[in-house]
Amino acid sequence: MEENLLKEITPKSRDFSQWYIDVILKAELADYSPVRGCMVIRPYGFAIWEKMQYFLDQRFKATGHKNAYFPLFIPESLLQKEVEHVEGFAPEVAWVTHGGHDELSERIAVRPTSETIICSMYSKWIRSWRDLPVLINQWCNVVRWEKSTKPFLRTAEFLWQEGHTAHRTEEEAEEETLRMLEVYRDFVESDLAVPVIKGKKSESEKFAGALRTYTIEAMMSDGKALQAGTSHNLGQHFSKVFDITYLDQDGQLKNVWQTSWGVSTRLIGALIMTHGDDRGLRIPPKIAPIQVAIVPIYGKKKEFVLDKAMKIFNMIKEEYRVELDDRDEYTPGWKFSEWEMKGVPVRLEIGPRDVEKQQVILVRRDTGEKLAVKEQDLENELNKLLDDIQKNMYDQARNFMNENIWQPTDFADLKKTLEEKRGFIKANWCGSSDCENLIKEETGATMRCIPFEEQNPGKCIVCGKKAKSIAYFAKSY
Repeated sequence: MEENLLKEITPKSRDFSQWYIDVILKAELADYSPVRGCMVIRPYGFAIWEKMQYFLDQRFKATGHKNAYFPLFIPESLLQKEVEHVEGFAPEVAWVTHGGHDELSERIAVRPTSETIICSMYSKWIRSWRDLPVLINQWCNVVRWEKSTKPFLRTAEFLWQEGHTAHRTEEEAEEETLRMLEVYRDFVESDLAVPVIKGKKSESEKFAGALRTYTIEAMMSDGKALQAGTSHNLGQHFSKVFDITYLDQDGQLKNVWQTSWGVSTRLIGALIMTHGDDRGLRIPPKIAPIQVAIVPIYGKKKEFVLDKAMKIFNMIKEEYRVELDDRDEYTPGWKFSEWEMKGVPVRLEIGPRDVEKQQVILVRRDTGEKLAVKEQDLENELNKLLDDIQKNMYDQARNFMNENIWQPTDFADLKKTLEEKRGFIKANWCGSSDCENLIKEETGATMRCIPFEEQNPGKCIVCGKKAKSIAYFAKSY
């Protein structure tokens, strides 16, 4: 039965895209819905999202942000107020035209993002410098009518958080933008064990209506890039359009400076594609809904083993997220395979001989290594083991990223590298959109970011002119 379960997953090396879908379905993270382009997030998948929400929300509140909720519907006149912004989302906007049997006098957009509705409220709430800064975050769903969809990565409806803040000065807004980008980096690397590159988006890749967009870019295990989080300095574009002004201490009426930032359920996709293998998911302990799965192996002494397994469960359940798998209808081998598929970091096995020896067997999901541990040492050993698994999974992903960053010598070499190898291209760039577009047209790779590392550029990889910066290019999701 174990082999049959594993055969249901397409090997990554054969078809990465099908492997990804197989893992999502077989690990019961999500399923296709009757609505085109939408998914149903199943309890196990939603439990992962809840852990992400919890850890991010803690960080948001620690930096002074408060949660609120704004309407799902945006009147067309409101969405149209900022031209550049609405043009960026126009192809993806879903419209409501009727309320019941009656045609609406004005179309209503189902929010693709909330800048316009939130700005309309900020224009009412902000009057004085004493009202600033405004630091608000919202957990919600958004709708973008995507033509091509894939669960978690790109769906017509998805879950996310969007922070929207207002400040007195440009410096404060820029500081907030970079602070929240660092919050994302810390969360994604520390909790999800996914290494990222921090940087600035090019003008052509920035958020519609933003002054500057910053990003964290992750490398999936097929070498493609995934934008894992963005933070935008909106400048005063929206505040001028929506007349968000305040009376400053000098008696002058001024426009606020704004930011917005967000991450979504695509982080679950990042988790799958960064860590998963041919046996299914591998979930880092910090974010795992279940950290330890206890599988009793009865032999001919069911009550004898089950009683001990229950005592161990009760002993560790207060400190760890643990589940006791006492189902009779499945063999231990099937259970092993299922918990591996679900990516549980540690499997705890206990049979009659283990009970007699007052020990358990711990099996690591990341390496498959087995460890015999005395009952009296279990809590201490589990703590060390989970820490080590978290670190090892990050190190594995970091090493993979480092090994798949290429620095070609010229444009011909860049094209050859992208044809023959997976990963990121790190190259000098003159800052011209023409050179950026040429790379995209001839290779399908986009500029992912201009990194925050020291810039010592030579000549542009495309035109040969003096470069202004280093940039990362990659094919992406």
